Amino acid sequence: MKKQPIKSHVVEKAARELLKERGVSIEEIADIVFEMQSKYSESLTREDCIESVDAVLEKREIQHAVLVGIELDKLAEENKLSEPLQSIVESDEGLFGVDETIAIGSVFGYGSIAVTTFGYLDKEKIGIIKKLDSKSGGHVHTFLDDLVCSIAANASSRLAHRIRDREEHLDQKEIEHRDQEERMA
Repeated sequence: MKKQPIKSHVVEKAARELLKERGVSIEEIADIVFEMQSKYSESLTREDCIESVDAVLEKREIQHAVLVGIELDKLAEENKLSEPLQSIVESDEGLFGVDETIAIGSVFGYGSIAVTTFGYLDKEKIGIIKKLDSKSGGHVHTFLDDLVCSIAANASSRLAHRIRDREEHLDQKEIEHRDQEERMA
């Protein structure tokens, strides 16, 4: 008997719950987005940033990356990975790039702004990203810090395009159409 595909709302709910379980709130990611985009728009609000983060979390690619990355972090915390992978993930080995590879793979759907913003956030470690990267509290966040970079970078890029749409006085129907296309991409 062929298994039925997992419903998208189930996957989205699981990804959001894992972020929350690991101590990452939508608002903390939105704070990063606000910091990245506020210099480009005087009318930008925190609510705009929260809405953009929420929209990014509706994309399957992001949800899948969150599920895989957090699962690997949790397995490393529980000492359930085989060696040498256990030691590599647990210590967030400097030459281990798979965490960035998974995260940046989910950035490409939002264009060059997202890619460059991801690089900046990965290097500068602002907001919750810095806390996750600190390796404090006995938690492993080898994948999660990069995933938060990805979500924030995507939300920043998406918001930059929405701001331009507003400046160009596109009607709400056209903006919603662009949002819908983005979610399907």
